[in-house]
Amino acid sequence: MSCAEPGHAGLIAVDLHVHTWYSADSLARPEAILRAAERRGLGAIAITDHNCIAGALYLRERASMPVIVGEEIRTAEGEIIGLFLREEIPAGLTLAETVAAIREQGGLIYIPHPADTLRRSTVSRRGLLSIIHQAHMIEAFNARVLLPRDNQEAQALAHRYRLPVGAGSDAHTATEVGRARLLLPPWDWQSPASFLEAARAGKLEGRLSAPIFHGASTLAKLLRRFGLVPQQCPRP
Repeated sequence: MSCAEPGHAGLIAVDLHVHTWYSADSLARPEAILRAAERRGLGAIAITDHNCIAGALYLRERASMPVIVGEEIRTAEGEIIGLFLREEIPAGLTLAETVAAIREQGGLIYIPHPADTLRRSTVSRRGLLSIIHQAHMIEAFNARVLLPRDNQEAQALAHRYRLPVGAGSDAHTATEVGRARLLLPPWDWQSPASFLEAARAGKLEGRLSAPIFHGASTLAKLLRRFGLVPQQCPRP
């Protein structure tokens, strides 16, 4: 259930940070995300909607490629991502509680955009250092980062703590899918441990998205705020 990235014989291209319309700031239909991933030669994709796994579960049952069930979770100290989740984790817990909830499911703790100085949702430096030794991976290239040096700092952070690097488009539109990817040797796609071992040999590829794509997220939030577009992920 995977394919190799053209030009990288035997390697599988994975985008580890993708949103669908199950995120409040995206209008991208899951089917459009999947078609874009197939066109761009991805062999697997992680769906990481904000505080919701419904979109990931929906695509996992319909995709021709492995879909990693993820969630970008808002904690009291910023966002972190859980990968290979079985159950949704509620927003608003402390960072430590969220990390514990990911681990209880056997999931992987993936730190997105850890050095993005312009993003308010980035986990605080104090919070990051409090969990860094429990993290499994660092997102070392995020295509929506506006300052290239912030991705460079994320790579340095991963190197400093000897953590595998990840890459994600942070796509909120189908056009962005695959702009950042991690090239991996084959792994057992149902096994977090197998994936993590493959990630240690991973290679980053990526290019930054144009800042205009942030406007698409702002538009999605406004349309939902005024009730013009329904919220796809049910809220308690």
